[in-house]
Amino acid sequence: MSDDPRLEPALATVWPGRATAVVPIEAGITNRNYRVEVDGETFVLRLAGTDTELLGIDRAAEVEAGRVAAEAGVGPEIVAFEPDLGCIVTRFVSGSPIPEEALGDEAVMRSVVASIRAIHGSRLIGASFPVFRIVEGFRDIAAARGVQVPADYEAAHAVAGRIEEALAEAPAPLTTCHNDLLNANFLLDGDHTWIVDYEYAGMGDPFFDLGNLSINNGLDEDAQALLLRIYFGDVRDVHRARLALMRIVSDLREAMWGVVQQAISTLDFDYVGYADRHFARLLANADDPRLTGWLDAAGAAV
Repeated sequence: MSDDPRLEPALATVWPGRATAVVPIEAGITNRNYRVEVDGETFVLRLAGTDTELLGIDRAAEVEAGRVAAEAGVGPEIVAFEPDLGCIVTRFVSGSPIPEEALGDEAVMRSVVASIRAIHGSRLIGASFPVFRIVEGFRDIAAARGVQVPADYEAAHAVAGRIEEALAEAPAPLTTCHNDLLNANFLLDGDHTWIVDYEYAGMGDPFFDLGNLSINNGLDEDAQALLLRIYFGDVRDVHRARLALMRIVSDLREAMWGVVQQAISTLDFDYVGYADRHFARLLANADDPRLTGWLDAAGAAV
């Protein structure tokens, strides 16, 4: 069934004495995930990856965020949490993956944005997501674990410093944020979008979520404009600038996440290539001749 020795104890703890049908879910680049059917109900069981606390993941905080998202109607119900086994169980939610090109469709984008806004408008949670400090922490952890930090980090970090200074001129109010809006974390169920996987959720800058959504889902400039129009209504230069800058910051986070994973993950995944692709894209975007204008415009109040 699985080579993870925690699976059988997790099943016995969550569903003692009950027959379970388990199928591995191959998606995921951090944890091991399984679809579990029990007495006609379907669940997703997650077993945490190795040393994921080094990625800034606090499983109790993840559960809190997941429960808040479920209350908001956009996250699956948390059914069980067994911290000693690194196990979280959620109710299975049906839905279809959202192709990146579908986000250019206004109805689909409205559905996605409605769910993101529901998270941003939900009650506060205890975890925080200081993204600029997080990437510096990833650098230190990687170096301490013997992973060579790519040479591109210094140039990328310098750009991030300029962005942080610009945003500090008028900080956006912190909201509950998801902070990991990869395409795999969206499921379209009719006109409703489910958002899954809250392991990086924390109080943060909502523009990071928008930039993270935008860059990780391949939004072109028309789709970025649609995103801003649906989210804000009255779109101003400061909104466009902060979205553009957070696209760069999101790629730096992803790149350094890939660097740290080289030291800790036991999954069969090309983390070197993952980091290299994100570094290349962020440096290309940082070389955009509009960067100085974005930095100037981002200092306005939102």
